[in-house]
Amino acid sequence: MLRTLTIRDFVIVDTIELEFSNGFTVFTGETGAGKSILIDALQLALGGRGEASMVREGAAKADISADFALTPAAGSWLEQNEFAVEEGGALLRRVIDNAGRSKAYINGIAATAGQLRELGEMLVDIHGQHAHQSLLKQDAQRALLDNQIAVRDPAATLQVQAVATSYKAWRALARQREEFETNARNVLLERERLEWQVSELDKLAVKPGEWVEITNEHSRLSHAASLLEGAQEALNAISEAEQPILSQLSSLNQKLTKLVDVDAGLQNVLDCMEPARIQLQEAVYALNDYIDKVELDPERLAQVDARMDAIHGTARKFRVTPEELPDEHATLKAKLQQLANASDVDGLRRQEEKAKATYLEAAAKLSATRQEAARRLSEQVSEAMQELSMSGGRFVVALNPCEPAVYGMEQVEFLVAGHAGVAPRPMAKVASGGELARISLAISVITSHATTVPTLIFDEVDTGIGGGVAEVVGRLLKRLGQSRQVLCVTHLPQVASQANQHFQVAKGTTFEGKTVSRIDVLDKKERVEEVARMLGGIEITETTRKHARELLAS
Repeated sequence: MLRTLTIRDFVIVDTIELEFSNGFTVFTGETGAGKSILIDALQLALGGRGEASMVREGAAKADISADFALTPAAGSWLEQNEFAVEEGGALLRRVIDNAGRSKAYINGIAATAGQLRELGEMLVDIHGQHAHQSLLKQDAQRALLDNQIAVRDPAATLQVQAVATSYKAWRALARQREEFETNARNVLLERERLEWQVSELDKLAVKPGEWVEITNEHSRLSHAASLLEGAQEALNAISEAEQPILSQLSSLNQKLTKLVDVDAGLQNVLDCMEPARIQLQEAVYALNDYIDKVELDPERLAQVDARMDAIHGTARKFRVTPEELPDEHATLKAKLQQLANASDVDGLRRQEEKAKATYLEAAAKLSATRQEAARRLSEQVSEAMQELSMSGGRFVVALNPCEPAVYGMEQVEFLVAGHAGVAPRPMAKVASGGELARISLAISVITSHATTVPTLIFDEVDTGIGGGVAEVVGRLLKRLGQSRQVLCVTHLPQVASQANQHFQVAKGTTFEGKTVSRIDVLDKKERVEEVARMLGGIEITETTRKHARELLAS
């Protein structure tokens, strides 16, 4: 439940801190006093859209904080998203500066507006004063029914998702098949072109890394004579000349070895020369091996030349580098395979039929679930209509078959019969403004029973209702407040008198001449005055006070 709401510098609110209790709470006051501003402020703390115009004139920023008692679902969400859980509560805070920049916090930790909305949906359900207008739209009617299904059985939400997913898959295959049939000639020409290109690259069969290997081999073969001559010259100088370097170095080492006996200071020189002699000996072995392997092979050189010309020519034709030919080959083969699959009209038709069957199966399951939910909602709203002075009236959730669509195979339509003996007709055509408001309220109360959200807010949903019906509405909201926290902005004394807690919203003027809104918790005596004002207008008489006391007593 909502425990406290703190508002600073929001629209015409200076500073307000409200504490809430369980049960049914109402906000009343003159028109324009700022009753709905409270709901707007709370919606901002719950991740709603913020604008610079929300900051009170002359203030640097608006600051709204809402403290909630945690539900198990909200507590799990906080842990999963690594927000601290403090004293069993969730503190949602939103700050908007006068430039329109926004900051959000959950339990003192920076958050996004999206995270506020996600958490807020587990804590509060707001029914706006124009809810009945949206109920005239079929999309909103279908969404309301599907939401009822999801609230009663969260797993049923997967049925709606399965229908949408399978429909999109089916239509994608249908479009692919239709496009092929329309562009069959172009597809055939493209396939022939790809077949020729892939065939040519298949014949050439260039392997990854082959171009680097073959260019190295070509360089070696084309310079074989120079390589042999240079290697032999080095071998001669080191070990096969009249005075080879290796022999001279060995002789010097022997002399130095003898002289070390005379002067140990030459040992460092000897230690440096001996490794050099060993390395030269290793070089001799390596040169002999190299000379044995390098051969003058004009025939192999001609083969390598021809291979390089073929690879280079093909790369130029395909407008890639020789190194990129293997990747180009793989890409073209994949395109050809994809086109071959797409060109299989019979195969496409089989896939399309399979996808359609999957969709129809999912849609049939959803239809059955909707039928049961529609029956239940029809009965519940019809029953509520009897209490709301629509005796004999009926509410029917009709499921009209339609062409397969992303939302299923039926269009949801709300039908109403205002009194007995009349066939139900579309709500948009037969319901008056007052009837719409009453039906909307009945639906709001009924759907709220099914939800697990602990706090329900009704923002002037009783517009267009009066007299004895208003008293019934008040009793409905009070009954709902026995299991939930219910907050209601109302202009009806019959509703306000039913509340467990009563806040009065009023406008005032500061010393600087600025308009501000204030909110007071009313005691029993103050409630009599406020209900009397709501009953009698500007001039409150003893008669209206008596009537107010009777309403509160009842």
